[in-house]
Amino acid sequence: MVLQAIKYSRGKLEILDQLRLPHEEVYNEINSLEDAWIAIKSMQVRGAPAIAIVAALSIAAIAARQLRDKEPIPPVASAKHAAERITSGLHYLLTSRPTAVNLADAATKLSAVVKAVAEKLDSTSIAVLEAYIEAAERMLVEDVQDNERIGKYGAHWIMQKKASGVADTKVSVITHCNTGSLATAGYGTALGVIRSLHSSNSLHHVYYTETRPYNQGSRLTGYELIHDEIPATLITDSMAAALMRAKGQSENITAVIVGADRVAANGDTANKIGTYALAILAQHHGLKFLVAAPRTTVDMATKSGADIVIEERPEIEVLNIKGPAVQANASGEKEIVGGSSVEICIAARNSHAWNPAFDITPAELIDGIITEKGVVEKDAQGVFQWNKVFDASDVDDVPEVDEAKGLGMLPDGITPAEPTAPAS
Repeated sequence: MVLQAIKYSRGKLEILDQLRLPHEEVYNEINSLEDAWIAIKSMQVRGAPAIAIVAALSIAAIAARQLRDKEPIPPVASAKHAAERITSGLHYLLTSRPTAVNLADAATKLSAVVKAVAEKLDSTSIAVLEAYIEAAERMLVEDVQDNERIGKYGAHWIMQKKASGVADTKVSVITHCNTGSLATAGYGTALGVIRSLHSSNSLHHVYYTETRPYNQGSRLTGYELIHDEIPATLITDSMAAALMRAKGQSENITAVIVGADRVAANGDTANKIGTYALAILAQHHGLKFLVAAPRTTVDMATKSGADIVIEERPEIEVLNIKGPAVQANASGEKEIVGGSSVEICIAARNSHAWNPAFDITPAELIDGIITEKGVVEKDAQGVFQWNKVFDASDVDDVPEVDEAKGLGMLPDGITPAEPTAPAS
């Protein structure tokens, strides 16, 4: 069973508080726009797709309760007023975290939905609310479907491009931050690719970084991998180069797979701090570097990474660290002490820290961007060819998987890009 970070039924929204993971599973109910804003800003919920879904569903849950109670609070006098209030709420939630583009994309699409309904002759506030609820709920379902497609496309691409000449050789991969069920509506982007490799018996091992300073890797990705019984090993962020050099060949480490919070039109990618360094290391060691993200993460209005606003978070997240206390048992082994988490200082007194939440990985370091419509690669001039996925139909054309044989071929009519020579 895949972990569920978002629990939604019409009129009720709960999120798994990721600040309490991996040691406690606590769901917080979102009852207001303020609850949603705080949950996103404080990173109780995080991951670009999940942020967008939670923002959209928080308004949907409020709207559903207003319809159920037949006493909208505050009163909605007209269809136009209802659309304006929804748009205003979406704009408010946009201020919670500026870097991730999925929330802006969702806000734009949902605002267009309610505006179109409100402008119809004889439209009512009820019609506007119902249209919004249906559109937001549709986003939840489509996100999970898109993630599963991303997983299959990415796994197929990796197995086609791997350096080993042995067809049935399993691969190992490295991943960063958390890009799984906890960062999306379900299944995951980069971790969805890993899940697809594992389910098709194509995965040997996963190495995942702790992802300082918030430790989304050690806390969240580790939690998901252990839950799904996927063979994995935690490394500190600074161990990646040594891992690639020491175990790259023996473990058949083939690729680094990461998610994205925003992809610019030229392919420059904003993702969790530390991603840029991994891309440089991957290129030096001859590994493929892949970004896994739905098309909603691609911001064609942003020309390059230079135009992406990078969120800077409080320095206390670097200077201090939180977690449950541990103590030695009778045999000398360390055990977690029950109770609330403890916050400790890990820096010298009066230290100051710089804490950008994201960095920009230049397009030239990225081998492919995995979307729900296929893997986008660069042409001979080094330019990503987006038309291959933005012009794609909505036909379910993902690679077929035979779990006994591993990842199979694409269905008829869908041709993968020509393989490139493995890096030397």
